[in-house]
Amino acid sequence: MDENYSRVKNVKVSNGIGIAGFVLSIVSVVVSFTSLFSVIFWILGIIFSIIGLFQKPKGFAIAGTIISAVSGLLFILMIVFAFWAMNAIK
Repeated sequence: MDENYSRVKNVKVSNGIGIAGFVLSIVSVVVSFTSLFSVIFWILGIIFSIIGLFQKPKGFAIAGTIISAVSGLLFILMIVFAFWAMNAIK
């Protein structure tokens, strides 16, 4: 009986949704300077990361949420800079 209990006790739990959000967030940051696909990766990353926050373990989901927030800020800053540059050229 003790042998079966020790096997169950060592089972590792993973949060697949949180990991997917983390990976999509990193891809969003990497692609943000080269393509508009970063918006798609950013939206999916933030959605998966937030869903992953409701599951355990939460480490990758928290990291994905933070990275998605930073990626979203980068995207917004790029848009603001682009509009500023276009107005400066006029």
